[in-house]
Amino acid sequence: MIMKYLHTMLRISNIKSSLKFFCDGLGLKEVRRMEFQHDRFTLIFLSAPNDIDAELELTYNWDGDNLGENSRNFGHIAYRVKNIYETCEKLQNIGVVINYPPRDGHMAFVKSPDNISIELLQEGNKLEPKEPWLSMKNND
Repeated sequence: MIMKYLHTMLRISNIKSSLKFFCDGLGLKEVRRMEFQHDRFTLIFLSAPNDIDAELELTYNWDGDNLGENSRNFGHIAYRVKNIYETCEKLQNIGVVINYPPRDGHMAFVKSPDNISIELLQEGNKLEPKEPWLSMKNND
């Protein structure tokens, strides 16, 4: 049996803040959007510009969802980035808290507006550790 990865689905509470995080912050692109009037929900599919086959499906229920205070039981979504320092700085500049800074030049964790953990991994070799990341504390 041949299988192909299709997507990961996340429930979101606010389309605008989620797209700001995933598109403006992480650089994903909206691939398509489907609105289901009768069932009152919207599906938004995103992908990394260089990996259009792997998608992230954001599900927005028009009448709301009880997403809870802590989504850590989901685990996390991981993305490889060209420059972890530039990515974290860009996210900080749009108001995202860096929960686990890239002190080692290789790995960081941030959270989406719906408290979903996103792991960022440096492409290739680790970058040389540098400030302000080196001395930055975790924000759990």
